Amino acid sequence: MVRRSMWLAGLLLAGTVLGAFRSTAAETFDFRKGFAHVARQATPAVVFIQVEKKVEMGRGGQLFFNNPYDLFGEEFFERFFGPGFRRQQPPQGGERGRSFVQTGQGSGFIISKDGYILTNTHVVGDADRIRVRLQSGKEYTAKRIGADARTEVAVVKIDAGEELPAVRLGDVSKLEIGEWVVAIGNPFGLKETLTVGVVSAKGRAGIGITDYEDFIQTDAAINPGNSGGPLLNIDGEVVGINTAIFSRSGGYMGIGFAVPIDMAVGIKDQLVANGKVTRGYLGVLLNPGDLDPEMASSFGLKEGGGVLLADVLPDGPAAKAGLQAGDIVLELQGAPVAETRLFRQEVARLPPESKVELTVFREGKRRKVTVTVGTAPEEGLAEAGAPAGGNDDAAARKLGLALQPLTPDLAARFGYEQNAAGVLVAEVEPGSPAAREGMQPGDLVEGVNRTPVATPADFHKQAAAAKGPLLLQLRTPRGRRFVLLRAEE
Repeated sequence: MVRRSMWLAGLLLAGTVLGAFRSTAAETFDFRKGFAHVARQATPAVVFIQVEKKVEMGRGGQLFFNNPYDLFGEEFFERFFGPGFRRQQPPQGGERGRSFVQTGQGSGFIISKDGYILTNTHVVGDADRIRVRLQSGKEYTAKRIGADARTEVAVVKIDAGEELPAVRLGDVSKLEIGEWVVAIGNPFGLKETLTVGVVSAKGRAGIGITDYEDFIQTDAAINPGNSGGPLLNIDGEVVGINTAIFSRSGGYMGIGFAVPIDMAVGIKDQLVANGKVTRGYLGVLLNPGDLDPEMASSFGLKEGGGVLLADVLPDGPAAKAGLQAGDIVLELQGAPVAETRLFRQEVARLPPESKVELTVFREGKRRKVTVTVGTAPEEGLAEAGAPAGGNDDAAARKLGLALQPLTPDLAARFGYEQNAAGVLVAEVEPGSPAAREGMQPGDLVEGVNRTPVATPADFHKQAAAAKGPLLLQLRTPRGRRFVLLRAEE
């Protein structure tokens, strides 16, 4: 009797699981046919994209490429498929001025019946000619509507003279980790290839693929040529654009990244309407990472959360509104701010010239600040190299730092103003607390525990007086930020 009860309970559980699976997918899902229904629905709208560009050879056969995001240079393969992947090179030799046509390929999908197609920026690049082939075999010359390198979203259009099959869009907010997803594209030029996996993670950022990262991570196989194709849920709805993989060899290793479709559609709408993307801008540099309780405590805030402003750029919208480096943004338009990544994206979505209210924490008090949103500039901050030099102070050495005074010559060498004040980082010991926080030679320590420092002696004095970790305010060739360092014994 007990065995029978257990058997019935198991049967009921199996029926519950199957019912739940069916409730989130097709009503009559047939396990024998797997994901065939997804392929039937989506494949007609998936396209093969082939691009051509005329390139010139320099002396000794050196190629000249204009766009680092296109499919014609090694930068594409290194950025999106790892340093181990190498494409076949054209014959070398020839004199400067000699040219030839180089080709590349990728995937895309029709997002509207009048022929608008979503793909990746690195697929179409600044190609001279774009050809699109449908599942039916029909080919069209496509017009490049626009491309946004900061999100890897591009739009092209074909005029077919008839309504075209278009994908259905899914709701990324409802996508869950562990949910089945399907990638369709043309890997290595192979026609209409379908791979299956699950959502491994959402909101992946800090990967270094694009400026604005909010990737869906999946283990569905994505390979060269898959880029620009759709990532679909089990209902055949597009939830992302397949964009890149993590790989040590250039081949599939189980980690792929897709741009969420809601972000892609927002970019597409701007590209279609204006031919470019305009983003909101506050003129602040955000401290890397999220604000943990220990860092928050060093500013007098009892709990973590919020976004720390590492710097406020002169004459920017935030500076004009009175924001300062060291302010912690707690709310944007009344909504709590918890993650640096999400805050950056929310600011980018703000319409230029609109007014927004921020709640910030400064010197133990909350205050409201109204900022008039600006327009984000096209270029980012420049990067620079590193100096030599040293200082053997024990306190700095426990942090993994060697320090030296900032002289006018060194200030000029590293791009700081002649009147800049601070202590220059000469060396960073590998594996040290400073190295783990990303500090590099050439960084300028402007403050220790919120007290300005102008000489190594000032640094040593503050370090000696500290009873806990040191809060350093840094100025780097990439901008300002705060780091919290705990000395190693």
